[in-house]
Amino acid sequence: MLHLQDARLFARVAATGSFSEAARQLDLTPAAVSATVKKLEALLNARLLERSTRSLRLTAEGARFLDTCERLLAVWAEDEAQRAAGGLQGVVQLAAPSDLAQVWLTPWLPAFARQHPGVQVVLHASDTVQALPREGLDLALRYGALADSSLVARRLCANRRVLVASPAYLREHGAPQAPAELERHPCLTYFLNGRRHAQWRFHRAGRTVQVAVDGPLVASSGTMVRQWALAGEGIAYKSRLDVLPDLRAGRLLPLLAGWTAEETPLHAVLLSSQRVPQRVRALLDFLAERFAALEDDGGI
Repeated sequence: MLHLQDARLFARVAATGSFSEAARQLDLTPAAVSATVKKLEALLNARLLERSTRSLRLTAEGARFLDTCERLLAVWAEDEAQRAAGGLQGVVQLAAPSDLAQVWLTPWLPAFARQHPGVQVVLHASDTVQALPREGLDLALRYGALADSSLVARRLCANRRVLVASPAYLREHGAPQAPAELERHPCLTYFLNGRRHAQWRFHRAGRTVQVAVDGPLVASSGTMVRQWALAGEGIAYKSRLDVLPDLRAGRLLPLLAGWTAEETPLHAVLLSSQRVPQRVRALLDFLAERFAALEDDGGI
């Protein structure tokens, strides 16, 4: 964990090119400055400075670490300015899957806006996983396993997929009793990260069954699939979070009792835990509290 005072010290050493001058400006001894730099090098397992009798020079690793320090200091300065101004300020770019955004975030976010009137939340709803740095995102909500190890993740709540259909559909077509019977039903599919999500998995007693499904309706987002399922157009394989209000209200019914589908826990992901603006942390904490309440309610 990088401490603010260590980031400030290293940035001052890099700017002055001298332990002695950095020590003078920070009201420390040169030995204390040198010891802190050695501690950082040991922590990072990298040489940050090339030392000679007359000068200090950043290594490639040192230059990258300096960028981290400067970002941390910039976030700290921004947070201090906002605290001095009496509240959080700025924009938070938030990405989430389409149904999650519609079902939960759309009704929740106005409450956050009332708590923090100086913060503007821009919500990007998409079933395509967006790269945080390239898209300029501060925070993203994602289901399932996280492949990108460069991101920092916080688990928000449990979740799993569930097979559902409307009462009207079941009255007309009946309910499948085993995964293989899905081949005889119109299944509602959509594109997930550019690929059609038409391989549905189910588990029972240590056995996993994967079924290739098909149907006349294919959507570009999970929201369309949910609407079709509610209208009785077929069977859907959805994240339970996305259809939880529909299940509670009886608008959709769960199918294949005794079988479980894929576990897809919900995570919030950020670029780094070291340089997260306070307004982003505030939104993350707000969402974490809301999703934890859903999980505690026993519906997921």
